[in-house]
Amino acid sequence: MRTRIVFGVLVVVAALAAPARTAEVIPDPSTDREFSAKLSVCTECHGVNGMRINATIPMIWGLQENYLVKQLHDFESGDRNDEVMSWIVKTLTRQELGVAAAYFAKQKWPARSAGAASTPPPPGIAVCQACHETDFLGARQAEGMATPRLAGQSYEYLVEAMRRFAEGERKNNVTMMKMMAAIPPADREAMARYLSGL
Repeated sequence: MRTRIVFGVLVVVAALAAPARTAEVIPDPSTDREFSAKLSVCTECHGVNGMRINATIPMIWGLQENYLVKQLHDFESGDRNDEVMSWIVKTLTRQELGVAAAYFAKQKWPARSAGAASTPPPPGIAVCQACHETDFLGARQAEGMATPRLAGQSYEYLVEAMRRFAEGERKNNVTMMKMMAAIPPADREAMARYLSGL
């Protein structure tokens, strides 16, 4: 895995060494080699065809574009912290961030693996439905923000994201911080288990 990430970083470094493009040009992932190289770094972790290499990494294929844009901007500004993501977003122009979000939003959510077991809905799961919709597929909200899909995300990613919100490590959504802090760890684990099986 480390070799793949190092290779991905080298691809980005090579892309960054290319001559700078003018600000007016909107990159096209299918024809722009430099931008395509940058996107290939995303797939090193988030996976080809949306199947990520590690269960702690979120699936991003098919998530709402405005949600993805917000997360990229939050990594860029430091409102959300991850060493690799914070570095990668700094290699993208503001325009490229938007195009990358649009690219991944247009992809299909990966098919559910055969044999994925679902568990009964745990107590308190309705609190998630208020924003993430009754089917947990996420929602586009009126003010332009979106809530991400939770159904089918991995247990490992969900439980860790909930913990980070609860413990104040992830600060880019105050509502989530308050809600997760109020839910005991065992209940968060049950919610993550249920959501990952959908």
